[in-house]
Amino acid sequence: MPTYHVFPTQQHNDLVRAAYLHRGYTAAEAEDAARFCEMASAHGIRTHNAIKALHLDHLFGSATGGCKPGAEIEVIAKKFEASEVWDGKLKLGQSVAFRAMERCMELADKYGVGQVSVDNAFHYLWGGGYVMDAAKKGYIAYTNCTSTLAEVVPFGGKFPVLGTNPHSWGLPTQDACGFPIVIDWATSTVAMGRVQQLKREGKPLPPGAAVDAAGNPTTDANEAAWLLPFGAHKGYGLSLLIEVMGGMIGGSLPTLRGGGGHPDIKAQPFPAGEKRTSSFYFQVIHPDAISSGLFAKGRTFADNVKAVIDDILGHGNEGCMLPGQPEAQNAAHTAKAGGLLFSTAEVDALNEIAREVGFAEVNAASLPSYEA
Repeated sequence: MPTYHVFPTQQHNDLVRAAYLHRGYTAAEAEDAARFCEMASAHGIRTHNAIKALHLDHLFGSATGGCKPGAEIEVIAKKFEASEVWDGKLKLGQSVAFRAMERCMELADKYGVGQVSVDNAFHYLWGGGYVMDAAKKGYIAYTNCTSTLAEVVPFGGKFPVLGTNPHSWGLPTQDACGFPIVIDWATSTVAMGRVQQLKREGKPLPPGAAVDAAGNPTTDANEAAWLLPFGAHKGYGLSLLIEVMGGMIGGSLPTLRGGGGHPDIKAQPFPAGEKRTSSFYFQVIHPDAISSGLFAKGRTFADNVKAVIDDILGHGNEGCMLPGQPEAQNAAHTAKAGGLLFSTAEVDALNEIAREVGFAEVNAASLPSYEA
């Protein structure tokens, strides 16, 4: 069982807020960023915590013009009452995503379903957090996004032309199993954030996850240049779905997003009139809107959902894990520890952020330890 350092939550949030304010973001945006990073760390999402968020912002966001602090979202007029389309204006992705999911819930309360699509967006990081938040409030929620960079090789190909393009579903199953079922996955075998995490930790990648710059399979996180889709043609199909859907929203060429990922693309002049931005899609369904009420043996809605889950986990499957269960377990560890859990390498990375904003660094050895 790994041992972590217990980092005070308030100290973490103060650091994250200060970093975003230091980079020119508004107080509201900095608060959204801190809220998101706490949520990710509390649920054990090590690939998309504050370290990843600020690294992404440095490479492709406020430092390079890919994200504009203080930007205001424009709602594009449409005739569909349960739908909205937004021009994100390169606003901080976490702020856009929180607001879009809240708007979807408002629309679902009125129409049974609500959807928001966003063009000109900057990556919102962990999609599972937004759908989990909605599921905890009683809604069925979904989101997907095109990623910042094209760093995934299509099935049977050799050049990265796809994003990691995650799908995220959240289901309100707390009454049935104690936590919301959250199905959240990149369409690559691993996210690039996982590669960065394993590189920090000095650990190998799983087989079939990545190739080196020459296109050869590798398990060395230091040699990994591009990612492979999970499930071969199946993951490729899901990633392609999001690319084409993003193109329908307004997104442009995946190889140009974020300024280009492959060195051959970066070396070329940026084509006039093209776009660099990601696209988001959010959908929320009110459970009453899809329920027939025709449950067997007089079961209620909640009873029926529990019966379905119990049946899946019966018949010798009692040891199986539900999607969202690891996140719930990590949240329980966080609560028990009384702070956010980070490895020594992660504390070192947080100290780099502290140096940026003039905060005192934290000696990892001085922090309480927790075995999770």
